[in-house]
Amino acid sequence: MSDIQAVQARLVDDINAASDLDTLEALRVAALGKAGSITALLKTLGGMSPEERQAQGPQIHALRESVTTAIASRKAALDAAALDVKLAAEAIDMTLPAAETPRGSVHPVSQVMDELAEIFADMGFAVATGPEIEDDWHNFTALNIPETHPARAMHDTFYFPEVGEGATQRMLLRTHTSPVQIRTMMSEAPPIRIIAPGRVYRSDSDATHTPMFHQVEGLVIDRGIHMGHLKWTLETFLKAYFERDDIVLRLRPSYFPFTEPSAEVDVGYRQEKGRRIVGGHGDDDGHAWMELLGSGMVNRRVIANCGLDPDEWQGFAFGVGVDRLAMLKYGMDDLRAFFDGDLRWLSHYGFGALSVPTLSGGISA
Repeated sequence: MSDIQAVQARLVDDINAASDLDTLEALRVAALGKAGSITALLKTLGGMSPEERQAQGPQIHALRESVTTAIASRKAALDAAALDVKLAAEAIDMTLPAAETPRGSVHPVSQVMDELAEIFADMGFAVATGPEIEDDWHNFTALNIPETHPARAMHDTFYFPEVGEGATQRMLLRTHTSPVQIRTMMSEAPPIRIIAPGRVYRSDSDATHTPMFHQVEGLVIDRGIHMGHLKWTLETFLKAYFERDDIVLRLRPSYFPFTEPSAEVDVGYRQEKGRRIVGGHGDDDGHAWMELLGSGMVNRRVIANCGLDPDEWQGFAFGVGVDRLAMLKYGMDDLRAFFDGDLRWLSHYGFGALSVPTLSGGISA
């Protein structure tokens, strides 16, 4: 073996034995650096005779290529080993609980709105919407509440300032979602089955009333509609919403300008640990009656005001506060907390995104 071959074998062995990148870099500098042993051999080529250069030149260049290749190969191996060690140290234990992160929630009003939409969709009702800024004809007059009718005083209405002497209709914040019923009857041909959820406004504020609250109203217009259809619809709705089969209704005669006959709807309930539990008969021991919603057969004048023949078309309507439904089902005591924006309240009473009901998953999915 020649001296150059011996140098090559020694350097390659040292390179393959390098245990870390620092050791490998020191070997590279010692062999290929400016003062390295292979660099020194390359410099001697200039002082050789042509015959010597022809004989030793290929061996010296082969030595350099062999060492360069060995260094690159060893460096790749050491890099891969270092990466394996790093990955092993950074491995995530999937059995550990995830770190807590801030999460939003679905507001109880939004949750109940979705529940109502799913329940009534099963009964063939569509969801209808309308403007929150209304004129007094849609909000009052078309609903058999003329300008001089005392029922207008019952609503504590927010009116907008009158615009000019030529204005024929006063504008206001709607006091109920009944104008949606009027607009639907005027724009769609019967039969009609809708619910009209949305925000409404009245000048009132205490623990159970706020200037802005949420309401859902229902309307059915068809031939041959009677009070039995109304009672069945309300029973089916409330049993599905409260998820109880023992919901008992009591219909009491009442007065609403837009329905005739009209009925207040009471439900049986009991007190349990300071919370109202809807269900049971209100006359049973430990139970009582609670007024929950208003209802009745649509007044003939309202049907006629919408361009329909009241001798051919009949219907029923009902209305209930969404916020109140949420309070009864989910155990909330103060309506004002719904609008405070307190994150502590929302984190306690709010719902996860996957809790929103679907027709396929059910209300309690």
